[in-house]
Amino acid sequence: MALKVAFQMDPIEEVDINADSSFRLAEEAQKRGHSLFYYTPDKLAFQEGRITARGWPLQLRREIGNHFSLGKMQEVDLADWDVVWLRQDPPFDMGYITSTHLLDMIHPDTLVVNDPTWVRNYPEKLLVLQFPDLTPPTTIARDLDTLKAFKQKHGDIILKPLYGNGGAGVFRLGPDDRNMNSLLELFTTINNEPLIAQKFLPDVSQGDKRVILVDGEPVGAINRVPAKGETRSNMHVGGRAEKVGLSQRDLEICEAIGPLLREKGQIFVGIDVIGGYLTEINVTSPTGIQELERFDGINIAEKIWQAIEGRVA
Repeated sequence: MALKVAFQMDPIEEVDINADSSFRLAEEAQKRGHSLFYYTPDKLAFQEGRITARGWPLQLRREIGNHFSLGKMQEVDLADWDVVWLRQDPPFDMGYITSTHLLDMIHPDTLVVNDPTWVRNYPEKLLVLQFPDLTPPTTIARDLDTLKAFKQKHGDIILKPLYGNGGAGVFRLGPDDRNMNSLLELFTTINNEPLIAQKFLPDVSQGDKRVILVDGEPVGAINRVPAKGETRSNMHVGGRAEKVGLSQRDLEICEAIGPLLREKGQIFVGIDVIGGYLTEINVTSPTGIQELERFDGINIAEKIWQAIEGRVA
């Protein structure tokens, strides 16, 4: 089954071909005989009832510094494509939300992965709220008194932007920390969005486990260990990936959330688990495929494409 596949993603010249999941997904698509088209989010448009994109036919190579070739720029009607990948990184701002509204207009006749309606409704730090039995104590608020009361109750907390990504703007406030007021003042100068506070989980020093689910089923995990002296385990900020298996608790979490993810068209999802607690469900632009493939020798990208081809068929 040869498909026409478009990737809406960040600039391809900047990707790390040994780590980037979008590159790996496109590479596997090319291997399977699918034709590739690439465009950046700013090239997506609504034009008199048509959803269009200005971009380039794409060919990939696993050669550092020479990993892609582009054809001539052209404008295409995305309704003519079989699959569109929504793969730009957050922040989950109004630009991102607008993309989901536009792509809604061609889905499901053109399969958009992940389903844009539910990407919009289920951003990383909000979907977990539907599973309070699986998550650490959590508060979402902008009100200073509410956040102070949460900190007073739990002592040691993590405070971070609700729609952030990659570990940016994540702060640990210990029992004796007095920076809550200053941090709230800082965040209010940036935007008017709420913050999310969670009880600090000491087990993060042993790693933040990224579990990958394909069409609601767990296929493996990697452990992301923070650098010395760092609370954040994100690989963007120096965390290192380690081989790890799926625990019974991981499987229980996946069993609880998997049916909802499958029902809502979230084909490629990465969840974060710390000390047996579910902290995030990443649906916007999950990562971790290449690290997991190297550790476990499983072709995760193939499994994802098998799920997509099954849905298109």
